[in-house]
Amino acid sequence: MLANYVRLDDAGRAPDVVFARSAAEAEATIDALTVRAGGLRGRVVAAALHRARDLVGLRELPKYWLVTVLAAARSELAAVGADLASRGRLDTGDDVFFLSLDEAREDVDRRCVVRERRATYERELRRRHVPRIVLSDGTEPEALGTKDAPADGALTGVPASAGTVTGRVRVITDPQGARLEPGDVLVCPSTDPGWTPLFLTAGGLVMEMGGSNSHGAVVAREYGLPAVVGVRDAVARLTGVAEVRVDGTSGRVEPLVAS
Repeated sequence: MLANYVRLDDAGRAPDVVFARSAAEAEATIDALTVRAGGLRGRVVAAALHRARDLVGLRELPKYWLVTVLAAARSELAAVGADLASRGRLDTGDDVFFLSLDEAREDVDRRCVVRERRATYERELRRRHVPRIVLSDGTEPEALGTKDAPADGALTGVPASAGTVTGRVRVITDPQGARLEPGDVLVCPSTDPGWTPLFLTAGGLVMEMGGSNSHGAVVAREYGLPAVVGVRDAVARLTGVAEVRVDGTSGRVEPLVAS
């Protein structure tokens, strides 16, 4: 994150400037909505919106406590796993995390079961496309209803953060150790909080998975980055492209220059 701060070459993109600008826009929006509502209703609207802004940071607190409890539970289970491994019931202590609680209580050789489940787990880790909706019969409506690709070769997805930007393509599948030059368009399968430092220097976002409320879309809006998400096969289709134009308002990604 510090390295990406140093790489910023636009004072207007500095985090404190970005967040100050966003805060000013939020306050201006509250004022406009207050006036629109008018009278007592307007005062209630203003109070509710200011209260929401004051308390929204607490949204992460339940997750923090949940993670804390899970960490304690994992510590206890690790001790159980170490004991099972020492008696030849598991290959390693960490294998206990592939068992149910009932299975972990039993003094039974579970090595074959764990190997099968670990293989499934590792296969799923390599999966880049996860359907947003799956019907009860297992079909994916988005796949069945995919429209023909635009004649101009553009990619389409869900408009997630308004605005347009043209920049170099930077395809990244793992955020660890990755860096973006200021203005690069980040193309990735999906994001989570571990990707957030890359948003500091990104000029735009193209993501294979997710909708308008996914992590990448929300953070892109917070940083004011044009973003299109839910772009099928974006990583593969843009790997050989040097430059793209991202239209976060219409949901179009237009390849401009081949690498």
